[in-house]
Amino acid sequence: MPGLASAPPSTTIDPVTEILHGVSVTDPYRWLEDQDSPRTRQWIEEQTQYAREYLDHLPGRQKIRERIREFLAVETYDALQKAGNRYFFRKRLPDQEQPCICMRVGADGEDQLLVDPAEHGAGKYTAVKPLRVSPDGRLLLFEVKEGGERTGTFKLLEIESRRTLPDVLPRGYLRGFAFAPDRKSFCYVHEPANRKEPYRHAAYHHVLGTEFSEDREIFFAGEGEKLRLCLTSDATRIGFLVYRFLEKTRTDFYVQPWESETAPEHVLRDADYSFGPMFFRGRILAITDRNAPNLRIVEMRLRPGAEPEWVDLIPESDSRIQQWAVADDRILTLSGKAMDRHIRVFDLAGRKTEEVTVNPEETIRIVGATPESDEVFLERESFTDPIRIVRYSPVRKECALWAKKNVPTGRSDLCHKQTWYPSRDGTEIPMYLVGCKEVVEGGCHPTIMTSYGGYGVSMTPQFSVFVAFLIERGCLFALPNIRGGSEFGEAWHNAAKRRNRQTAYDDFLSAAEWLIRAGRTTAAKLAIFGGSNSGLLVGAAMTQRPELFRAVVCMVPMLDMLRYHLFDNAHVWSEEFGTAEDREDFEALRRYSPYHQVRDGVPYPATMIVSGDADRNCNPLHARKMIARLQVATSSGLPVFLDYSPFRGHSPVLPLSERVEALTDRMTFLCEQLQLTA
Repeated sequence: MPGLASAPPSTTIDPVTEILHGVSVTDPYRWLEDQDSPRTRQWIEEQTQYAREYLDHLPGRQKIRERIREFLAVETYDALQKAGNRYFFRKRLPDQEQPCICMRVGADGEDQLLVDPAEHGAGKYTAVKPLRVSPDGRLLLFEVKEGGERTGTFKLLEIESRRTLPDVLPRGYLRGFAFAPDRKSFCYVHEPANRKEPYRHAAYHHVLGTEFSEDREIFFAGEGEKLRLCLTSDATRIGFLVYRFLEKTRTDFYVQPWESETAPEHVLRDADYSFGPMFFRGRILAITDRNAPNLRIVEMRLRPGAEPEWVDLIPESDSRIQQWAVADDRILTLSGKAMDRHIRVFDLAGRKTEEVTVNPEETIRIVGATPESDEVFLERESFTDPIRIVRYSPVRKECALWAKKNVPTGRSDLCHKQTWYPSRDGTEIPMYLVGCKEVVEGGCHPTIMTSYGGYGVSMTPQFSVFVAFLIERGCLFALPNIRGGSEFGEAWHNAAKRRNRQTAYDDFLSAAEWLIRAGRTTAAKLAIFGGSNSGLLVGAAMTQRPELFRAVVCMVPMLDMLRYHLFDNAHVWSEEFGTAEDREDFEALRRYSPYHQVRDGVPYPATMIVSGDADRNCNPLHARKMIARLQVATSSGLPVFLDYSPFRGHSPVLPLSERVEALTDRMTFLCEQLQLTA
């Protein structure tokens, strides 16, 4: 292979053996979990050099970089919200490394710069994002991130003066925030990155201009790693949500008037169902799956000395509610049934006033709404059209374009169709096929495939530069709607949840088999990619059926499923995956855990695993250990390497130049493996 060293760097095997539920489990690369040890850092340096020796010498790299920059160096808008007649949003000009926070007065006003990330960090890796505007429109809460970390620093901007206040919450996780009605203070739940009390969960009241050491504790949820405390509020009340991540997530909800000195009222105890409340004009509205797998919206009416009364506003239907919002005196739901989606509008009594059918070739999301405004912000996109932001008024029944990405897509003959294929158990699974018209219509072509298969996340038409670049070069893109999502309601999710996880992998592998059997591609022309939970998906697919794939791009994944829950906050996903602490979960996990399913002497596909130091969602230990294991095991002679950055994390906030280079690496790798012209 061009530029490929004769062999990857050697990795010391230092086995650790444990007995889990009577089963001996040996981990040969446990030492790579220690990210900061000198030998891990030396190993990362050697792996990076090995990867660069391969990637930097691949043919056509400069042309690929130029095309990727054309895709990415465009004006972007996101994080849009409204307060009064002011719009707040994040905006990046075509050649800016990072977006700035801007404001527009009136829908047609000029964009005014509020926060430049360069003034809040030391370089191009500093990113900012608007989070919340105070009810009086005077203050803006915004976040500052360094690289791809999930933690951030939280600051307040005095909008009129453009002055950043000294009241700064240091680097950590902001679990809850509420501006107080007195306009002089706020309440917050903050977990510092380097906290002295590791698992103390409390809410505090802070008066602007005072030291944080003087803050008053207003609520204490308890201590423990498996607790989380969040806030919700309106002008009269503040609510405390306490989550306990046990065998099943349990929720408690407390309500307290803002000025009250008495203990908050405990209105919901030990709920084993989802509960997402919103205070609204003296009422408590909530979305819940209590007795409603596809979700319903209720009003929770408090009764002194008795359990709250639950009153249906929007009952459960055969369409799962994917999002909801309140705008002025309307409740909106975005729902989906099978592959159809629609927006329904209700009055505050739950009577439907309008239904908007969503183009099945598009994805639509509710990205911003407040009860104080009659405008809702929607994102719309498709396989061929990048994101467009529109303002929609359910009261006036008006829709207006706010902004769009002018991405030079290059071809006008892009299209898609839907087909169905049988999974291993006979279930029919839908799959999108996307590409140039002649490619979609038939024939054998290089093919790229991804899916997700978890958390009830549905796969819908979305624009991807990753995909757009490859289909320009004659690739077919396949997107199967595997189980684990919620395309067909919560039952579709549950079919591949926890101990049933293998069902998602069977669906994915069956899609690959169908594409080959139908003559749409061959194993030598088929590549798969995915990130996060989708990274786990492609990791499981390549270890279970390596002969089906030529290449794999596995980004920020979890791959050691016997130990994932021991790091960072990953234990919160135990309800989705289970953990090795439970015997039945352990048996299911070890059967598919990609790291544990690697076998010596197997010809694995060409593999690129992407990760970085800053990832605290899917800890980079997964990528490091998996690469070490694959490099020793594979007999294919194809490249297996790690694309690693100290700045990369789980948040997509890398600067433009870094994103161009990262995507160039992935595209040169796939062009080489699939023999595509640059």
